[in-house]
Amino acid sequence: MATEVRGVVATGAERPVEVTTVRVPEPGPGEALVRVQACGVCHTDMQYRDGGVSDEFPFLLGHEAAGVVEAVGSDVTDPVVGDFVVLNWRAVCGRCRACRRGRPQYCFDTHNATQPMTLRDGTPLSPALGIGAFAEKTLVAAGQCTKVDPSARPEVAGLLGCGVMAGIGAAVNTGAAGPGDSVAVIGCGGVGDGAVTGAVMAGARRVIAVDTDPRKLEWAREFGATHTVDAGRTDPVAVIREVTDGFGADLVVEAVGSPRTYEQAFYARDLAGTVVLVGVPTPDMRLNLPLLDVFARGGALKSSWYGDCLPTRDFPTLIEMSLQGRLPLEKFVTEQIELGEVESAFGKMRSGDVLRSVVML
Repeated sequence: MATEVRGVVATGAERPVEVTTVRVPEPGPGEALVRVQACGVCHTDMQYRDGGVSDEFPFLLGHEAAGVVEAVGSDVTDPVVGDFVVLNWRAVCGRCRACRRGRPQYCFDTHNATQPMTLRDGTPLSPALGIGAFAEKTLVAAGQCTKVDPSARPEVAGLLGCGVMAGIGAAVNTGAAGPGDSVAVIGCGGVGDGAVTGAVMAGARRVIAVDTDPRKLEWAREFGATHTVDAGRTDPVAVIREVTDGFGADLVVEAVGSPRTYEQAFYARDLAGTVVLVGVPTPDMRLNLPLLDVFARGGALKSSWYGDCLPTRDFPTLIEMSLQGRLPLEKFVTEQIELGEVESAFGKMRSGDVLRSVVML
């Protein structure tokens, strides 16, 4: 029997979201029903609302979530009922060519729940990133549930479900930041500050935060940035070079997703340095770099998928670090809100007034 819950639904491009009744089916094979406790408001949710991801409306928004497993399909042995889990949008298949080569973080056949959640009239909903967690309960693939220490606060734990993990992973997993490195991060929202945090965790000697918003630069300092650059007032490439003895940074994380800032990242790195793109571009964007410059500078140009994370490996470790006081996840939470305040949270996100609004259920 399906369960009726409240959920936040986007019915059309750039229309205000609605809190409405959502029908959630009992879990079938390979599925899990999760009672959502907290879900962060991410830029990706706003992109779904605005029609920037696809036109498969209506969308059930929300994906950066933590909660408790209430039921599982008959064939599911992990997770089990009662587990406290962080939801992820890359449930690995274990069978594709990446998984078979021991690289499940690059799984090419990730999956979601098979059964659709619907509106009361039976209209199927498209869950954001296969999760749909701006709802009191959601149905996901069992592999999208990662068990973590239940003593973690849900509003903090859920942030690993997307933005913060993407940023930390961009610096640590994709960029391989290490002790003594110089790391520059361009764009200091939730993902960028995650990258700042990851660089600090990795022991970087210099962490240079770049943004045009003074508030975001102050947030970056709180996460451990040793230097900040207001790109609206000065040339960030020149400042990064000055801070790094004229050489450029060992690693530059681009957390904006635009050709202009990517070009800045490219020229702000040291010879044989690394650029990691974790900011999400739009389909119309194009990059124009002299091929000779690409050849002459050497190093690596990488893209980071979800911080190249493996949830079963990374989520429990990062939660443990948070509980030990070695990872300040709580600093990412600007405010706690209710389901009916998601539309307002989008406005605050656009204006840069929040790092993360978190819906509490």
